[in-house]
Amino acid sequence: MKYSYYTLDVFTDRPFGGNPLAVFPHAEGMAADEMQKIARELNISETLFVGASIEPGVFPVRIFTPACELPFAGHPTVGAAYLLAHLQMFEGDAVVLEEGVGRVPVTVDRASAHASFQVAQLPEITASGLTGAEIAGLLGLGQADVKRDAFIASCGLPFQMLELVDRDAVDRAVLDMGMWKQRFPQPEFSDLYLFAHDGAGHVYTRMFSPAFGIPEDPATGSAAAALSGALAPELSSEGKVELKIEQGVLMGRPSLISAEALVYDGRVSDLRIAGTSVLMSEGRFLL
Repeated sequence: MKYSYYTLDVFTDRPFGGNPLAVFPHAEGMAADEMQKIARELNISETLFVGASIEPGVFPVRIFTPACELPFAGHPTVGAAYLLAHLQMFEGDAVVLEEGVGRVPVTVDRASAHASFQVAQLPEITASGLTGAEIAGLLGLGQADVKRDAFIASCGLPFQMLELVDRDAVDRAVLDMGMWKQRFPQPEFSDLYLFAHDGAGHVYTRMFSPAFGIPEDPATGSAAAALSGALAPELSSEGKVELKIEQGVLMGRPSLISAEALVYDGRVSDLRIAGTSVLMSEGRFLL
């Protein structure tokens, strides 16, 4: 079997920035174990496999990290939607990707390579139990660098949200793997999303996901969605909240994620994540 694939850099407008993604646009008949082996072979944050269209403009997809399958991920959603548009696999500017969390509608501007998706699940915010002192220990920081205790936010994929006092503290963080393994013996709820925000719509972030084979991620759309859903009601009790989320800077892969949340009566009623992709390469697997 010969399976064609493409790679893209997502959440960037220039090559070698953003988060790399591999997409197999014709993965019909490929078994899940094959998908996992290919994702491990490629060894980038995520690889997405597209099944045969189940109705016009609707495609089932599966997303794998090098270690496991995910029910939802942001940069694969943005990048795959743009690639399917580039390959003329649907008409118009709207496509739906059927992911583990449900159907995710995406709008694509073919000319600018810009895509925007609406989350299938509105954000859920829960307690973490991870204290400021534990955060400082996990990240090799002083307790004064930590702004508050952690909380968990999810739009289908949960993240520990760790707010630090400023961008410098985020940059200085170094994950203590021994303490991380002790604190998170199970992979669930073990992803760490570090952030600092200026209160005026700009957020600076990093993301560590050792359990899923991602020591550090250059851009994490699912985490950006969850965090935006948590921050929006803090920034406004009513109306539209726009955020610009910067990630991947220390890795030399700067990424920019745009988020737009609608807040009604103190709760998020709609949430969209957007970004640009750059098509980088194409190839074939010979199995």
